[in-house]
Amino acid sequence: MSTAHLTLIGKPGCHLCDDARAVVTTVLNDLAAESGAPVLVLEEKSILDDPELHDLYVEDIPVLLINGLVHNYWRIDPVRLHTALLEVR
Repeated sequence: MSTAHLTLIGKPGCHLCDDARAVVTTVLNDLAAESGAPVLVLEEKSILDDPELHDLYVEDIPVLLINGLVHNYWRIDPVRLHTALLEVR
């Protein structure tokens, strides 16, 4: 079984980050019920806690990474995320 490591990068008080978290959580919950879905691991990081992430993404948060690769910036499309997670090998 494959594993998808998701990293949601944002900061406290960011309404787009809150929206992204809600979409990601919904998609992860939906996928947890599907057979054949990968194991899903979500980690959240704040640009306020990591100077390197701050420098990389300060203008782009929220950022969602899947297995270390950028999936999307700003707004997370649930259908696109669902499809991408099913394609994780």
